[in-house]
Amino acid sequence: MQFQTIVFLLCFATSLLCLVLLARSYIQNGGKLLLWSALGFVFLAINNLLVVIDLVLLPNSIDLLPFRNLSSLAAVAVLLYGFIWETD
Repeated sequence: MQFQTIVFLLCFATSLLCLVLLARSYIQNGGKLLLWSALGFVFLAINNLLVVIDLVLLPNSIDLLPFRNLSSLAAVAVLLYGFIWETD
C-alpha cells in the first residue's frame, strides 16, 4: 500500500470519526450548532471517500472531480449556514 493511499484513508477515517462524535454529542445535548457541524462533516466524509475512489481505486477511468467539488461546496455551505444563523 502506498503512502498516498494511507493518507487518503486516514483523512476519511478522521472526518468519519468527527462526524460520529459530533452526531453523538448532538443526540445527547441537542445543540443546533452540533447538528450543522455534523452535517458539514457528512459532506466532508463523502468528499474524502470520493478522493479515495477517484485517486486510488479508479485513477484513470472516471474523473470524480466535479462530485468532489460539489461535496466540499455543500460542506462549506452547511457549516457557514450553521455558524451564521444558528449562533446565539
